[in-house]
Amino acid sequence: RNRRFLCTKTLFSILYINALVLLTQQCGLVNTFSDAGGALFLALRREMPTFVGTGGKWRWTEKNRGTGFQLPQFLPTFTLSKNNKNNNDMENRSLVTIAEHSKEKILYMLEMAKQFEERPNRHLLYGKVVATLFFEPSTRTRLSFETAANRLGARVIGFSDPKATSSSKGETLKDTIKMVSNYADIIVMRHYLEGAARYASEVTDVPIVNAGDGANQHPSQTMLDLYSIYKTQGTLENLNIFLVGDLKYGRTVHSLLMAMRHFNPTFHFIAPDELKMPEEYKIYCREHGIRYVEHTDFTEETIAEADILYMTRVQRERFTDLMEYERVKNVYILRKKMLEHTRPNLRILHPLPRVNEIAYDVDESPKAYYFQQAQNGLYAREAILCDVLGITLDDIKNEK
Repeated sequence: RNRRFLCTKTLFSILYINALVLLTQQCGLVNTFSDAGGALFLALRREMPTFVGTGGKWRWTEKNRGTGFQLPQFLPTFTLSKNNKNNNDMENRSLVTIAEHSKEKILYMLEMAKQFEERPNRHLLYGKVVATLFFEPSTRTRLSFETAANRLGARVIGFSDPKATSSSKGETLKDTIKMVSNYADIIVMRHYLEGAARYASEVTDVPIVNAGDGANQHPSQTMLDLYSIYKTQGTLENLNIFLVGDLKYGRTVHSLLMAMRHFNPTFHFIAPDELKMPEEYKIYCREHGIRYVEHTDFTEETIAEADILYMTRVQRERFTDLMEYERVKNVYILRKKMLEHTRPNLRILHPLPRVNEIAYDVDESPKAYYFQQAQNGLYAREAILCDVLGITLDDIKNEK
């Protein structure tokens, strides 16, 4: 046992120092030993679940504002937080994770989205500047945020290709955020590193909206998902929600799971072993009393009791082993014939883009809702922009 422990300790120490050098010098995301250890541990925990943190030894907690894990003694306790500032106070109303929203706040935001669907064009953000910083490719998220800003009267600055910015010259994320904060009233950011949005929110007083950080969270997508579910089901309570496909790297399903903790759902996780829901999210379910069932089969019988069928793309860009990607990329394909015996209230959601996981004949089904879901993104993101800038539901109702 001692020998195994020392070998493990040595391996962690070597990787720990290398991660520190890489993350601090190249990414500019973290700047302490404890932060580097945290980022490394998250990566190892996802890629090597049987080697790191098995047996329920590591616990996910909302109270920990970083990763929520307890680390072994030879790795110091870490967090991506740099201070104890409350992100929901008036100094910084950033939206980093949906886990910070109460049930009441979620329903409040959905009511705001409903107001914007009734009348999208308003002047609530006249004179404001919205910066959209996309370090990863995006179509729907970036365009819907920019459209939301324009429809609210704001001006938009930003970039969609980091190669055309100073980050390609070696500028750190911290410096980029500090610089853009001089020009904008709010920053919408997508980044390929998990924890980037949290870090950005703590190096500036300008509100940060997380438009996706690696495989971690995507809270604005979750708001439009919740709005879509509410519109199609008439409630968020007591629903059977089937999540299909890439549950390992799918930040949209991670955020949705955390948001639905308030509404007594039953989740069905349908994924191959290589892409199954990470253990930390299953621990989160158990700690919050969320029922879930795991499946590897994707058949007509499996989905017969679904209220919401949430399909996801297998994300090629998350794989380091392309052979593994080739093995799983087409493992689940939804075809129209599979919907014949499903519930009449079933609606099919997808964060898009799709590749092969939904056959084109499904588009003809009245149960297909993914394009309307994308449209709902405009209203949800108008609500988000207003909320983080301190505009209330009463302000929206009273605006002429």
